[in-house]
Amino acid sequence: MTTSDARTASPPIGFGAKVKQVGPGLLAAAAGVGAGDLVATMVAGARFGTVLLWAAVLGAVLKLALAEGVGRWHLASGSTLLDGWRRLGRWATVFFGVYIVIWGFVYGATAMSAVGLPLNALFGGLDVRYWAMIAGVVGLVLVWLQRYEIFEKFITVLVLIKFVSVVSVAFLVAPDLLDLAGGLVPRLPDGSVVYVLGLIGGVGGTITMAAYGYWMIAKGWKGTGWLSMMRLDNAVGYTMTAIFVIAMLIVGANLLLGQDLTENDRGLLVLGAELGTRYGDWARILFLVGFLAVTTTSLLGVWNGVSLLFADWTRTIRLPHGAAAEVGAESLRTEHSTATETGYEARAAERSLPFRAYLVWLTVPPMGLLFFDRPFALTLVYGVLGAAFMPFLGITLMMLLNSKRIAADGRSSWLSNVLLGAASALFVVLLVADLWNRFG
Repeated sequence: MTTSDARTASPPIGFGAKVKQVGPGLLAAAAGVGAGDLVATMVAGARFGTVLLWAAVLGAVLKLALAEGVGRWHLASGSTLLDGWRRLGRWATVFFGVYIVIWGFVYGATAMSAVGLPLNALFGGLDVRYWAMIAGVVGLVLVWLQRYEIFEKFITVLVLIKFVSVVSVAFLVAPDLLDLAGGLVPRLPDGSVVYVLGLIGGVGGTITMAAYGYWMIAKGWKGTGWLSMMRLDNAVGYTMTAIFVIAMLIVGANLLLGQDLTENDRGLLVLGAELGTRYGDWARILFLVGFLAVTTTSLLGVWNGVSLLFADWTRTIRLPHGAAAEVGAESLRTEHSTATETGYEARAAERSLPFRAYLVWLTVPPMGLLFFDRPFALTLVYGVLGAAFMPFLGITLMMLLNSKRIAADGRSSWLSNVLLGAASALFVVLLVADLWNRFG
C-alpha cells in the first residue's frame, strides 16, 4: 500500500491486516540503536555476564511507553509534537531549538564514524574518516531523494539484516539458558548501578523517538481510530530492539566476560576479532555486516527523522504566540503547498528548505570533527543537552497527554501515567548522574 492509498483507507481490522501496516515503529526503534548502544550493552555483558538482562528488558518497556505517548499525541491531538511543546510555552521551543542545532553538529560526526568503522574493517583501503565521509554523503543523497514508502522498506531490510546477524551470533556462542533466565531477576552487583542506568535509559532512547509521529503521518495514519495499530507498530519495533539488545548482552557475556573493555566504538572490532579467532572469519564478517546494518539504520533514521523535526521547529517558531493550538499539523501542509485534505504531507516537508538545510548541517560541517578531537566546550554542552532531552520528552509528554488539549480517548490511563512517570524519573536520575560526573 502506498502512502496515498493509506490516506484514503480506514484503520486496518484484524491482526493480519495490521501486521502489513507495521513500519514507523520499527524505523523509530531501529534508528534509536547505534554503535554506542551496542558498546554499552557489550561492556555490561563483559563485566557482569547476563545478570543485568532484566535492566535491558525494563528499558525496552519504558521506552515503549514513551514512543506510545508520542504516537498517541499525534493521533489524538491532530497536531505535531512541536505544536504541543509550543503550547507549553516558549521555553520548550527554545530548549529544543538549541538542542537540535548543537546535537546535530556533534552527532553527525559520531554517526558517520560509526558507519566508517565496519566499512574499514570489511573493505580496508581507506582510513575510517574517509569511509565516514562517504557514508555521510551517501546518506544525504538517499534521504534527499527518497520517498517514504521506499525509505521504510529499505530500513526494514537493514533491520532484518542486523537482527538476523546479531541473534545468529548469540545462538552461535551457545548461552546457558538457566543463567539467562536468572538474569531476569532484578539484582545489583557491586559497581553495576551505572551500567543498569545506562541499559535502562540509554539503549534505543534518542531524539528519533520524537520523530515517530512524522513517520506515522507519512504512512497516512490520522485520528484515534489508528491507536491500536500504532500500539502494535510500537510493540513490534521495541520487542525486536529488546531481543537485539539481549543478544548483544549474551555475546558480550560469553565471549568477553572478565575483559576490561573501553567504552568506544572500536570495542566492537575487538568483539569481531574474537569471533573470528573462535569460529572462523565467516563469524567475524557476519558480525561486521550486522554492525554495519545497525550504524546505517541509525544514520539514515536520524538524517530523515531529525531533519523533519527541524523543519517543523522552523514552522512553530514563526507562529504568533498561542497560535499552535489552532494550526496544528495543518500549517505544515499549507506552508509547503503540496498537501492533501488529510493534513501534513510527508513529501512536501522532505522537499522543504529547512529539511534539506538541516540534512546538510548533519553531514558537511561535522566532517571537520573527523580530523580533530572534538572541542571540549562543544562536547560538554552536547553531552549535557543530550542527557536533558529524554527527561524533557518524558515530562512534557505527561503534561500534554493529561491535558484537555487532546480528545478524551487519547488521554493517558493510569498505566500510561505510571510508565511515563517511571521513565521521566529515571531520566532525571540519569541527568543528575551525568551532571555529577561532568562537574562533580
